[in-house]
Amino acid sequence: MERFFGLKEKGTNIKTESIAGLTTFLTMVYIIIVNPAVLSSAGVPFEQVYMATIIAAVTGTLIIALFANYPIAIAPGMGLNAYFASVVASQGVSYQVVFGAVFFAGLLFLLLSFTKLREMLIESIPSSLKYGITTGIGLFIAFIGLKMSGIVVPSEATMIAFGDLHQPVTLLTLFGLFLTLTLIARNVRGALFIGMITTAIVGFFFDLLHFEGIVSMPPTPVFFDIDLAGVFTNGLYTVVFAFLLVTIFDTTGTMVGVAEQAGLMKNGKLPNVKPALMADAVATTVGSAFGTSPATAYIESSTGVAAGGRTGLTSLVVAVLFIISAFFSPAISAISSLPAITAPVLIIVGCFMMEGLARINWKSFDEAFPAFAIILAMPLTSSIATGIAIGFITYPLMKLVSGKGKEVHPLIYVFGVIFIIQMAFFPAH
Repeated sequence: MERFFGLKEKGTNIKTESIAGLTTFLTMVYIIIVNPAVLSSAGVPFEQVYMATIIAAVTGTLIIALFANYPIAIAPGMGLNAYFASVVASQGVSYQVVFGAVFFAGLLFLLLSFTKLREMLIESIPSSLKYGITTGIGLFIAFIGLKMSGIVVPSEATMIAFGDLHQPVTLLTLFGLFLTLTLIARNVRGALFIGMITTAIVGFFFDLLHFEGIVSMPPTPVFFDIDLAGVFTNGLYTVVFAFLLVTIFDTTGTMVGVAEQAGLMKNGKLPNVKPALMADAVATTVGSAFGTSPATAYIESSTGVAAGGRTGLTSLVVAVLFIISAFFSPAISAISSLPAITAPVLIIVGCFMMEGLARINWKSFDEAFPAFAIILAMPLTSSIATGIAIGFITYPLMKLVSGKGKEVHPLIYVFGVIFIIQMAFFPAH
């Protein structure tokens, strides 16, 4: 094992890598609770999502461990799961159709991983749009957390209003939120997971949480419960593009950031980059076939790197721990059914995604407004795809009218025209 992962060359050992793997797992294991909770709201059976989440995480993380030798873990991403649920609700399509869109996005992702088109796509999209998209998704999922918990509620007069703090679930959410914020402020590893478990214990004592079991054999996975034809009959092309684009940004940015932190970058480039990028694409494709939203590299992997993780052995430990978690479906099912446990995670992860705001050049209006339009549109339209479309339309237009049209990559003009046609003649309902 030491020779396979090159532990000595990287200045690490089995004990350090194992502790790093456990650290990463504890910081991201919240996804096996939150993902089923979010996708269940779209009608996907809990047990199907639960197993699909674990299968996608194990598949992607094992590939990156064994073929890329990176201490990076992969699992279904936050934000895209909420977008998945919003597509089902807003467009009146079945979840099987949206899984079809995720499957096609995964296949396109795989194809792009074999070519230089992926790099061209990433390089062509201006930073202000990338940061605007990430920030908009952050607001989008934080808003979902606020709605789930009853902290904000619908209002005829003002669209939304502050909720009733006397409601038990809302009170428990606020307790979980402030507890988790305190743990994060104190730099406690696994703060999100510890916060969820503590909130669950409090909910149990106040009769808000009911268990019908803790451990059982893993649920039987459901394979290929998807509708590929429905993607075309419902014209979900923008949805496919949104899944693809956001997953590419998330994974590429996370991998570069974590690899840099671990000292794995060589001359500004990632060695073994193809298997690393393919891991995410394969996990997304496989995950959709079993029943979950797109997978992405997890920024939480940086906690494992901080604990000394430098090789794929860290990721292998994460994958093994995800496999073990498959035996706890009764407990996870009960926990994910109580919004007060999962809502604080959505709100806090939304905050984490605000980091890109500082990198947008707000003094340059033709850069700032398209980012602002994306950030505004995503939570207010409950659609990541609509936000992306508005950004890709306004950016080239702003550059053209300000006399900077030559600064825009030709691909952005192409996407801008496509999105204008799509919004004018094939709008989402």
